Amino acid sequence: MILAAGRGERMRPLTDGTPKPLLIVGGKRLIEYHLEAVRKAGVREVVINLSWHGSQISDALGDGSRCGVKIRYSDEGPVALETGGGIFRALDLLGPEPFIVINGDVWSDYVPSRLALPEDAQARLVLVKNPPHHPKGDFGLEQGRVQRDGPVRYTFSGIAMYRPEFFNGCAPGKFPLLPLFHRAIDAGVLAGEVHDGRWYDIGTPERLATLDAELAAERLGTG
Repeated sequence: MILAAGRGERMRPLTDGTPKPLLIVGGKRLIEYHLEAVRKAGVREVVINLSWHGSQISDALGDGSRCGVKIRYSDEGPVALETGGGIFRALDLLGPEPFIVINGDVWSDYVPSRLALPEDAQARLVLVKNPPHHPKGDFGLEQGRVQRDGPVRYTFSGIAMYRPEFFNGCAPGKFPLLPLFHRAIDAGVLAGEVHDGRWYDIGTPERLATLDAELAAERLGTG
């Protein structure tokens, strides 16, 4: 599942008329990087949630055949359901097996085929070193299990794998993921790993421009 329903407030004015996943970086739409990554990982079925200018996303990507995948859409209407509510709404489309979720507003060289869930875990988060704009991080990690805190803290990358039962007890509507993370941490069923490669939170026009410049330099062989 690729999360693409958000308004992108911090990206304004770029997102006033365009949903953030369709912004161009390095010569292609941001969401196309995710579709390429999951296709290379062997994923052939993708769910994308929609809200802000959602029709632009479905018009641009269609049924996914041009990207080598089959896309189905979970339209949340005019008000996005936040991350937790959006995933919960799409569970019927995602099926009974574990599934990957990627935030549509990040860019990374993480290889999704690396994601695997321990049998006794309900979810596995990909964590990264804290970026300058988020120096305190989100979670600790100890022996492959995510902790509420720790001597070293990491930032959640927005890339994860979940079992459907991670969302047991949830009700339809708008809600965040953090309380579910805390519930899983307390139960010892939230696994994690640290990605030491490249990762960018495309949260502001300035960060978008920085990544765009880096990718452009790499294409030209000057990076």
